[in-house]
Amino acid sequence: MRYIEFGKTGETVSQMCLGTMMFGQRCDEAESDRILGAAIDGGVTFVDTAAMYAEGVTEEILGRILKGRRDSLFIATKVHKGVDAGSILESIDESLARLQLDFVDLYLIHWPKVGMRPQEIMEALHEVVVQGKARYVGCCNYSAWLYAHSNAIAARNGWPTLACNQIPYNLIERGAEVEILPQAVAEGVAITTYRPLVLGILAGKYPVGGPLPADSRGQTDARVPAWMEKYGHSITRFNQFAADRGLHPAQLAIAWLCHSPAVTAPIVGASSAAQLQATIPAFDVELTDEEYAEVTEMFDTEVKEEAGGRFPELRRTLNLAG
Repeated sequence: MRYIEFGKTGETVSQMCLGTMMFGQRCDEAESDRILGAAIDGGVTFVDTAAMYAEGVTEEILGRILKGRRDSLFIATKVHKGVDAGSILESIDESLARLQLDFVDLYLIHWPKVGMRPQEIMEALHEVVVQGKARYVGCCNYSAWLYAHSNAIAARNGWPTLACNQIPYNLIERGAEVEILPQAVAEGVAITTYRPLVLGILAGKYPVGGPLPADSRGQTDARVPAWMEKYGHSITRFNQFAADRGLHPAQLAIAWLCHSPAVTAPIVGASSAAQLQATIPAFDVELTDEEYAEVTEMFDTEVKEEAGGRFPELRRTLNLAG
């Protein structure tokens, strides 16, 4: 396991972040305990959860299985009820009660909403930090302009700035390459990425052109069959590329993410300890620049836009600002 600086906080976390969305949904408390133990044994120090997972049950399970383990972990959770000040302040108290903790290390706005008031949000997050209930604050699914706008408000008022942006990013969902990842490199934003394996598509879970496993997420999530049909040729090439190098497809998918200097930590969930143990070695795989480019080229998923000159290229360039 490698360790990496978490944005500009001065903290160091494991490059793998354990996602806990499956706890209480696709795995029971006993298996959740085994998953957490396997993650810690594998060197993981970063755990992500949210109040909305299993309607709070996930946090309750974590609260019980974290006992005796909390001091070694960097724990993140998210606002649940809304993005007004009252919801932000109520949600942290409810999460801390379920987690049986005095504070979390990172408290995140889960989703931006139309009509949200960034000034009110940043002031409420400031209050959470002042009360000692979170050490750092961040967000999920923010555009680059909204992230910068929110931090400008915080800076003007002497409040804590957002330290992290949690986003979907993988070989199929690549919208973050426009503005968000270049911003992260320029401003030292910690980027955590969810859906690194694209719902199991890049983990070799679903046969190209074949039926979806009966108990899989692909049976209930319409994105899986749609993306399997649309990108079947690319997935076949991807799986073969991994096999030629003695890698599991999941290892290649995670290595591709970790190769980006903009990515801090992919979030990896599991429904069994065995599944997690098979994934951890992915964080020891390093791609060459040539391999990274070849894998990227397999998927025609770069965001397309009509623009004259070099505008599209400049919005994606990670080293534009020196």
